[in-house]
Amino acid sequence: MDYRKSNAPITTVTRDMMRLSADTGNVYETTMIIAKRSNQIAVEMKQDLEKKLQEFASYNDNLEEVFENREQIEISRYYEKLPKSTLIAAQEYEEGKIYYKNPAKDKGGF
Repeated sequence: MDYRKSNAPITTVTRDMMRLSADTGNVYETTMIIAKRSNQIAVEMKQDLEKKLQEFASYNDNLEEVFENREQIEISRYYEKLPKSTLIAAQEYEEGKIYYKNPAKDKGGF
């Protein structure tokens, strides 16, 4: 899923963890599923941001000179306004867009 098109809230939302954990039956397993997806989203967001900022990078030998590029600032502000990765992952989990499996539970099926 594209995190830029997510309808996740920008601010923190209180969620009913008992309702969220109804699929797995375990609050901690549900939390780990959301946390792992959040890490995946965060890595993707960081790579995208670095790739976009790399286009505007200026390589100078003088470390005292700092050039502030307007495009870099705008790109950074755009990424700051996006919902946090944990909120996106929780929204994806609520909407059933996350595929997960627990190998410990699936041992019997060969």
